[in-house]
Amino acid sequence: MPIRAQVITGMILLVAIALATAGTAMYVLERHELNDRLDDSLIRTVEEYRVLAETGVDPQTKQGFQHAEDLLYTAMQRTVPARYQGMLGLSADQLQWTAPHSVTLRLEDDPEFLEWAKNSSTDARVRIENVSTQHSTYRAMVVPIQLASDPKPARFVLAYDYTSEVRHINTQIMVFIAAGAMVVVLASIAAWLIVGRMLEPIRRLRDTARQISESDVSSRIEVTGHDEFAELTVTTNEMLDRLEAALQSQRQLLDDVGHELRTPVTIIRGHLELMDVHDAEDVAQTREISLDELKRMSLLINDLVTLAGANQADFVVSRPCEVGALLDDILDKARGLGERDWRIGHRAEASVRLDASRITQAMLQLSANAVKFSSPGSRIDLGSALVHNDGSAPCLRLWVRDGGVGIAPDDLQRIFERFGRGKNSERAMGSGLGLNIVAAIAESHGGKVWVDSTPGSGSTFYIDIPLAEGAPTP
Repeated sequence: MPIRAQVITGMILLVAIALATAGTAMYVLERHELNDRLDDSLIRTVEEYRVLAETGVDPQTKQGFQHAEDLLYTAMQRTVPARYQGMLGLSADQLQWTAPHSVTLRLEDDPEFLEWAKNSSTDARVRIENVSTQHSTYRAMVVPIQLASDPKPARFVLAYDYTSEVRHINTQIMVFIAAGAMVVVLASIAAWLIVGRMLEPIRRLRDTARQISESDVSSRIEVTGHDEFAELTVTTNEMLDRLEAALQSQRQLLDDVGHELRTPVTIIRGHLELMDVHDAEDVAQTREISLDELKRMSLLINDLVTLAGANQADFVVSRPCEVGALLDDILDKARGLGERDWRIGHRAEASVRLDASRITQAMLQLSANAVKFSSPGSRIDLGSALVHNDGSAPCLRLWVRDGGVGIAPDDLQRIFERFGRGKNSERAMGSGLGLNIVAAIAESHGGKVWVDSTPGSGSTFYIDIPLAEGAPTP
């Protein structure tokens, strides 16, 4: 079943279940409270009658009631029957008075009820009970009226048409069901329109996904509106941008790796094919060349593994680190890279959140490059400082400065690309991935790497790492 139909069906079922539950609860509650409501009304009438009997005044004599019939007549005059309610007045077991003509329920027209009312006059207490006849079912009350000054008893009969009350509740439920059915229909139409609009970005995403192939991921989804679906579309397009960039980077990496590995393989194969197995000197020389090329291939593979891990979430694990102590540790390790005049140009004494091992790896890579392109005994400075990057957010700046051959202006950006080398670089001096790894480490910290160089005067490589909120500022 299409997702649109599934969503609409689910919404309709939810609405129908909600309406059915509400209707059932309302009906059960109304039926449960019906007897209590009717009895409460009858009991209030009894209380009003008692007050009238105790404090009332006969309109004829202007004194207290002396005759039961007068009290009954006055009580019936002051009683206004509710809907589906009627009343009778009995004197000496005979029908004496009936309700006004405006009252719809005519109890005197039901012989069975009238007979029940007459027979109940033998009971001297107030009675409330259900009375069933061929005409209807009543919730009735009989109030005996007996005055000390009048031996002739009277009865006040008040009754509700219980069947009509139940029928009224049933009518309300039918109206509720009809209204609920209309709500379900309207909800279905609204759901069809709304869900269609909601799923439009999904359909566009589906159509775009169908257009994407292994070699072409340039298709994008048109962004319309400013709601959550527009945000979903933008997010999906950004995902496709990252996917396209990753695929391009992958293709470039495969091309570069194929090119870089092809050369050492060709060298090793060529020397092995031309090697004179009977010439010990030629065998030793070929072995030395082959091992050197295999070592360079191993270095290339290790660097590629490092770059592959740069896209993982746990590539950098930041913890509070004392920058001054970290710089001393890096300097101690860098001394083994070559015979140079190693110094710390500037030291920042602060605690900063960073991955000390990755920063050490990056700084040693920059130090190794400085050794490659500088002469023995020349000075190499390592430094750190807290600065404002581009006059905005504060950052930790680390650097390695050498006095070597420098970098041509045209090569300043290319050297950070994969297998990128400057014009003064030799192929055999490394994998061509060192500075790219440094850039990946800096970017994983949210920062960047850059270089300031003058050909013939040396170079300074900088790593800028943004400071976390609450970190010390320069």
